[in-house]
Amino acid sequence: MTSPELSPLGKAVEYGNDYDPSLLFPIARATQRAALGLGEELPFVGVDFWNAYELSWLDGRGKPRVALAEFRVQAASPNIIESKSFKLYLGSYAQARFSDTDALRAQLVRDLSEASGAPVSVVLTPASTNNTALIETLEGDLIDDLPIEISHYGPPRPDFLSSDPELKADEILVSHLLKSNCPVTGQPDWASVQIRYAGPRIARDGLLRYLVSFRNHSDFHEQCVERIFMDLMQHCAPTRLAVYARYTRRGGLDINPFRATPGLPLPGNPRTARQ
Repeated sequence: MTSPELSPLGKAVEYGNDYDPSLLFPIARATQRAALGLGEELPFVGVDFWNAYELSWLDGRGKPRVALAEFRVQAASPNIIESKSFKLYLGSYAQARFSDTDALRAQLVRDLSEASGAPVSVVLTPASTNNTALIETLEGDLIDDLPIEISHYGPPRPDFLSSDPELKADEILVSHLLKSNCPVTGQPDWASVQIRYAGPRIARDGLLRYLVSFRNHSDFHEQCVERIFMDLMQHCAPTRLAVYARYTRRGGLDINPFRATPGLPLPGNPRTARQ
């Protein structure tokens, strides 16, 4: 299996026009999950929503076509796909001919499923479709304006988290202050995060301090969300929990991981104001 240091991240590369599925660079989830104490039996279910805004190819007559693409990679898949390699792979379709959109979609499904090690779903939407531009707001109570002092920006501090077993809650909390860094390039990754839970009431000031403590932390999007999920489970003991992060776009792609206790439904794939 490959490691992030061997990926095209942070390296000068040629942007070719020849279709090339070998550009996809899988990274095993198991290594970072082991650091969280996770094995093969996962305490969560979930999916990584990828949205692509720079997909183009040629139709049977050689005319360029464009579409928006949604990819759903299951959290149970063995691998994540490194994002720059994903961008390069999508770019390699620019001069590739397909008889119709179904043929293109089938090729994407085959390549991405092989790279991730599990079935990947693909939805292609014409750029002219009106509802693709709709902006939604994450449901929940915003905690960003709490009047608290913050002085710690990394590494993540799960000891900031606490809950009151005497007070029960069933609520949704939202913050736009999640920031982490790419573990290879050091570039910033910005996100809004939604936490839906039931159980002992989580202290909001501690939660906000905890989320801000990711500010100088280096990890991939998916791994940050899994760390948040595990820390909340350990330190706040909710009976139900879902963590959903909507990251801003880079290289024509945004990545939006969702992790939840089994039995909770998957969310939609809304486009937020920052996306």
